[in-house]
Amino acid sequence: MKKLVLILTFLISFCFSQEVQELTWPKGDTFLTFLDSHKISQSLYFNLEKEDKELCSEITAGITYHLLLDTDNTLKQVLIPVSEDIQLHIFKKDDGTYTFQTLPIKYDEIEETLVLEINHSPYLDIIEKTNNKDLANELIRAFSASVDFRGMQKGDHVVIKYKQKVRLGKYFGQPEIIGALVEVNRKKNYIFRNLNDDKYYDETGKSLTNFFFKTPVRYKRISSKFTKKRYHPVLKRYRAHLGVDYAAARGTKIYAAADGKIIFRGRKGGYGNVIIIQHKNSLRTLYAHQSKFRGGLKVGSRVKKGQLIGYVGNTGLSSGPHLHLGLYKNGKAIDPLKIIKVTKSKLQGSEKTKFLAYTKKVSNELVSSIEKIDLLKPVKLERTASATQINPRKI
Repeated sequence: MKKLVLILTFLISFCFSQEVQELTWPKGDTFLTFLDSHKISQSLYFNLEKEDKELCSEITAGITYHLLLDTDNTLKQVLIPVSEDIQLHIFKKDDGTYTFQTLPIKYDEIEETLVLEINHSPYLDIIEKTNNKDLANELIRAFSASVDFRGMQKGDHVVIKYKQKVRLGKYFGQPEIIGALVEVNRKKNYIFRNLNDDKYYDETGKSLTNFFFKTPVRYKRISSKFTKKRYHPVLKRYRAHLGVDYAAARGTKIYAAADGKIIFRGRKGGYGNVIIIQHKNSLRTLYAHQSKFRGGLKVGSRVKKGQLIGYVGNTGLSSGPHLHLGLYKNGKAIDPLKIIKVTKSKLQGSEKTKFLAYTKKVSNELVSSIEKIDLLKPVKLERTASATQINPRKI
């Protein structure tokens, strides 16, 4: 309770002191360069636990963060998002020293059904009605393997049942499509999200995501699993681990989990030597703490699934040799094990039976929604790339 009151005090002062600056994180900047630019000792970072140091390496260029300066123009507080659920909080204490903590990002989540009669294209019509480009992009990606949108006629329908996070009247994060229907010249096409593996399937249980990942390393054990946000009851603080750690001997070979293109190769804060690979379907993988990279690889290099890219090490801030694997969809960290473990092209057995019962219910809802097209009024909100706005009532 004492800690909650303390946090509330900090956040209320954040709101009502000097003007809060909404800034964009510059390309090339790191947590350490941020500390240097505000004349804060780097010991703040080096005294953090390994898990928190890794979170500092999750800061990405282009995110929106919020900063408050004191009356003498020194940093008073800053909130920096590292995922849709966790943000870094640095604040100045009364004695002039600085403290670091991680805080949850509070939000509301809406569930809506959007029904459109096509006038131009699904993409343009979704944006016109909802101002939600992320939803438009997700629909196009979800149906890319099963629908040719060029065959759509004026008057065809699109129905999307989805969830979306909302923060202070703005969309943020990625929408999650529960189920969707797209008519192409009056023929109905469906997709449904399977919560067990976060993949899309059609109404027969056939996978529409024919893109599979392999485990990138031969490992002894999984030393740390993925967690988006959790409260540690003993330490009385929030923690997160945005990847999977595979414990393995130093020098163990690391392989690309899927086909793609290298978009980063170099040092990345507490992650040490890192390679990041961009894959199709807006997915990318991050391979951290490598002892060295395979020769000949550079930014822009194309790699195949199973191709050697580097070797296990403990560069950066690591307690022992292991591979930290991060997986991101549209920039959002997701659990690699949910993707890697599932390699089925079609659901089977009891899993299929349960899924088909679920899809029948959702498909009936989608079809009936067309008859209520004038009654369904989706929320039209401003888009934002960040979830860091402060609302002390929500903490």
